[in-house]
Amino acid sequence: MAKAIRVMTKDSAIVPLVAIVLGLLVGALIMLAGGYNPLTAYASLIEKVIGDPYSIGETVREITPLLLTGLSVAFAFRTGLFNIGGEGQFIMGMTGATWVGVKLTLPFWLHAPLAIVTGAVLGGLWGAIAGYLKARRGVNEVITTIMLNWIALYLGNYIVSRYLLQPGQQRSYLIHDTASISLNALSALFGNARLHLGIPIALLAAVAFYVLLWKTRQGYELRAVGHSPSAAEYAGMNVNAGIVRAMFIGGVFAGLAGVFEVLGVFHYQVISAASPGYGFDGIAVALLGGNHPLGVVLAAALFGTLTYGSAGMSFGADVPPEIIRVIIGTVIFFVASHGIIRWLLKPLRAGRKPGEVA
Repeated sequence: MAKAIRVMTKDSAIVPLVAIVLGLLVGALIMLAGGYNPLTAYASLIEKVIGDPYSIGETVREITPLLLTGLSVAFAFRTGLFNIGGEGQFIMGMTGATWVGVKLTLPFWLHAPLAIVTGAVLGGLWGAIAGYLKARRGVNEVITTIMLNWIALYLGNYIVSRYLLQPGQQRSYLIHDTASISLNALSALFGNARLHLGIPIALLAAVAFYVLLWKTRQGYELRAVGHSPSAAEYAGMNVNAGIVRAMFIGGVFAGLAGVFEVLGVFHYQVISAASPGYGFDGIAVALLGGNHPLGVVLAAALFGTLTYGSAGMSFGADVPPEIIRVIIGTVIFFVASHGIIRWLLKPLRAGRKPGEVA
């Protein structure tokens, strides 16, 4: 039995790699059907990602917001909630950081931290609104977060156009240099790629995710509420407070993603007709990562690499963007399919046949 368990554990580690290979193979078949050379396309993707220091830096930069929005969704999932409001929380984080970065004049040791905290808290509060409505009024968080996404988009546009607009532009003023978190010295080593302090902070956020949920009493209570609200309430836990707290923390993660895009990448906020999409991509990242912080880090790396490298496929192999998105979706499908395989293997680990009820 021990030998069988070791084999199954090894297989479960190999499954995601096999799934990625299968996704790329199906993507190659799709490109062949469209009359494109898959070898040239994938070589162009790799070249785009690691062909030079600038590309490596920009790939890491692309991964960062996906990691944070993935953590946002995964945290809510772990507590029994479905947070698809990462997009709105991302925008509110951007708006809060832009406001502080443009309107205030402070020394650098205070300005950037204040902008980061402001954006993170606004993102958290935006998530807490859905949590409060869920806890106090029983309103489904899926409905409220969808609505809050649109409210955040138009509210952010209004704030920028009314109070922060650069004359003659469809964006805000540039933030002050004292609010910037760009790492100029490190960026110079990577061909002036837009590297920033938010990258290591995002990794620390993944560590904080793990410590909070699995190493603290509050994390235990949040997971208990997610597994069974009735049992948690019977045990004396405050279920409603847990719901609000979980949505707030998830909102903080997504808000930080927006903060770092403003303070470290663009240094301004645009008036946009559509949301950036990082919040929705975070749902896929969380699912691919199994809602575990380490899995989310790896899934964000995969998703960000495919997203940034797809431009190389378009320019290097003339593959249309539509086919590129189909290929990315196919890879994601096969990577996500490992969950089904693990579900089938789970009874075997317990000494039962697949489909047998314990």
